[in-house]
Amino acid sequence: MADTKVSERAGRASVIPRWSRLPTATSGAAPDGTRMDAVQLLVRDLDAMTAYYRRAVTLDVLDQSGPAVTLGRGGTPIVELRQARDLPSFDHGGAGLYHTAILFEDERRLASAVLSMAQRAPQTFIGSADHLVSEAFYFTDPEGNGLELYHDRPSGQWNVGADGRVDMTTLPLDPNRFLRQWLDPEPGDAGVSAVVGHVHLQVGDIEQAKRFYVGVLGFDVTAELGGTALFVSAGGYHHHIGMNTWQSRGAGPRAASLGLGDVRILVPTRDDVESIEERLRGHGIAAVDDGRTLRVEDPWRTRLAIAPEIGG
Repeated sequence: MADTKVSERAGRASVIPRWSRLPTATSGAAPDGTRMDAVQLLVRDLDAMTAYYRRAVTLDVLDQSGPAVTLGRGGTPIVELRQARDLPSFDHGGAGLYHTAILFEDERRLASAVLSMAQRAPQTFIGSADHLVSEAFYFTDPEGNGLELYHDRPSGQWNVGADGRVDMTTLPLDPNRFLRQWLDPEPGDAGVSAVVGHVHLQVGDIEQAKRFYVGVLGFDVTAELGGTALFVSAGGYHHHIGMNTWQSRGAGPRAASLGLGDVRILVPTRDDVESIEERLRGHGIAAVDDGRTLRVEDPWRTRLAIAPEIGG
């Protein structure tokens, strides 16, 4: 696999595809090599949820230990399902997960996954859209967690302003036409071929979200939408984290519930983790560092786990 990078993460070798990493020098304090790691979901029915992500979403089971199952592609984790039967259902009008977005290497691999969803879980499809930078298909998993499957257009085709803002919008995307154009009977699945591209959160207030994710963590703003949505990234990506108040305006801190567990962020080195910890300390924000992973909560008690790609 010539077009990959191997790194040590979570005690095992992981192959990081270069097609999923588009770092360029940007002004924010967040390191340009930042990317999203596996998303943790707290679930009630572990067997049913594992079957959905394996059979319909087409992820592989990478690890199964007690009440947790990790699924992904090519050895790279994408989602961790952790059973938590006693927790209440999450509040869809509160802060938390809007969707986990799985980025596929190309249109063919995305089309294969979309066809699988149509065949095995058609009732979970909720829509599709052309966002100029990407083409995306949206679903809701059996326990109500939002899910996006998408591919990126080449970054050279993105319209990026001098201020680093990326032109994104929502245009119609016909699923049947996409499948007719891109479905390949043998799309191939060698290598990673899919990763977590971004995570989209529900928050209570956009300005408060900007103060934390941009002012403290150091992400760059790549797009804003009328005071109701904010998109941020590091290294010139269109967005690593999206935030909106479309259903959650005014939401307060999250209570323990099913749904989103940890949002996991990878930065290039341990020094980058320590720099983030220093910024948090300077803003009077409590965090816990176990020597590898830095854990902190955003203003709505959404848990972030920040770890180095290499070392630690």
